[in-house]
Amino acid sequence: MKILVINCGSSSIKYQFYSLDESRILAKGIVEKIGMKGSFLKHEKESGQKVLFEGEILDHKIGIEYILGILSSAKHGCIASLDEINAVGHRVVHGGEEFSESVLITEEVIQTLEKFIELAPLHNPPNLKGIYAIKALIPDIPQVAVFDTAFHHTMPQHAFMYAIPYALYKKYGIRRYGFHGTSHRYVSNRACEILGVDPKTVKVITCHLGNGASACAVKYGESVDTSMGFTPLEGLIMGTRSGDIDMGAVSYIMDKEKIGTKSASVLFNKHSGLLGITGISSDSREIYAGAEKGDERCKLAIKMFDYRIKKYIGAYAAAMGGVDVLVFTGGIGENSATTRVGICEELGFLGIEIDKQINKESRGAEQIISKEGAKVKVMVVPTNEELMIAIDTQNIVYDKN
Repeated sequence: MKILVINCGSSSIKYQFYSLDESRILAKGIVEKIGMKGSFLKHEKESGQKVLFEGEILDHKIGIEYILGILSSAKHGCIASLDEINAVGHRVVHGGEEFSESVLITEEVIQTLEKFIELAPLHNPPNLKGIYAIKALIPDIPQVAVFDTAFHHTMPQHAFMYAIPYALYKKYGIRRYGFHGTSHRYVSNRACEILGVDPKTVKVITCHLGNGASACAVKYGESVDTSMGFTPLEGLIMGTRSGDIDMGAVSYIMDKEKIGTKSASVLFNKHSGLLGITGISSDSREIYAGAEKGDERCKLAIKMFDYRIKKYIGAYAAAMGGVDVLVFTGGIGENSATTRVGICEELGFLGIEIDKQINKESRGAEQIISKEGAKVKVMVVPTNEELMIAIDTQNIVYDKN
C-alpha cells in the first residue's frame, strides 16, 4: 500500500511517500514560504537525489498540487499516476476530547475538526487546509487524521484536570490534552522493541526535545501524564515558549505592559523560552556557542532548560512509582550529548547513569547510552512521526475495506 503523509504548517507542507509493503520511503520533501515571496518545493528521491522547484505557491492547495505533480512526473516522480496513491494520512494537532485515536476522515469528522479550531488556532487551520486540498484534488482517495493529542487520552482525570471551577471544564473543555503524542508513542514503543521487552511491563519516560519540547510518562504502554497542557505552551522551556509560569506573573506583566490577551499570547509563545532568556537565539547550537564564549545569559538558559527537564523526570518517576527506561528524542534530544549529560547529572538516585563516552559518540542514531548494569536504560531513539501516521493510515483504510 502506498501512503502519502502530509504535515501542513502555517506556511509549509512536509510530506513523505511510503510503500509500506516494501518498507520503503519512495520520496519526501517540503514546500516552504507558502503565500510569500520566494516560495519553493524541495524534493528528495528515494536515491537521495534532491531537486528544488521555485514558483508562486499562493496557498496550501497549490502547494499540494506541486507535490502531487512531482510525485507523478516522468523525470522526478515515483508513480505513473495519482491512482497509485492508496491513501493520505494527515498530522492533525488537536483532536479535543472527541478523538482518542486516528480516524478515517468524513464530512462529520471535518465539521468536528472545524469546531476545534478555537482550541488550536495556530495549528488546526493549516491541518484542515491540507485535508480540503486533497479532497478537492483527488477526492476518491481515503484520508486519515492522526492526532497529536490522541496518545494522551489514557491520562487519568486527576492528571489532566486543572484546579479551576469544574463548570469551565464542562463548558469549554479546558483541561490538559498534551501534544507530541505520535512521537512519544513511537519512541516508547521503539525503545521497547530495541530492548526486547513488552511495553506493558515497563515504565518509560520519553523526552521530545526540540524547538518544541515535552516529556511524557508512559506506564505499561499508556500515557499517564505529559508536560504540555491545554496548549503546547505549558511544561518544559522551549525555543520561544516559556513553559510553566505563574499565572499571577502573566496578569502582572499584562497590567504593567498594558497588553491584551493576543499580545500576551505572542509574548509567551514567540518571544520567551530560550530566546527570551538569552536575547540571542532560540537555537540551542547558537546558545551553546555563546556559552562557550562566556555569555552568562546563554549559560543560564542551558541550566534552566536542563533543570526543568530534570524536574519532570523526577516527577514522572514519582507518579509511576519508578522508571525503567528514559528516552531522548527530537532535534536536541537526539543530537546534543551535552544536554543529555546536563539532564542526567544527579539522577543517580533513580538509577539513571549514562556512559559519557558512548553518549558523546551518540548522535542521531538509536543507541543505549546508560552504563553497563545501570538500573535504568537510558536511550537515544530518533523519532519517526511520519511512519506512525503511515501505519495508522494503512491500518484504518485496510480495516475499512
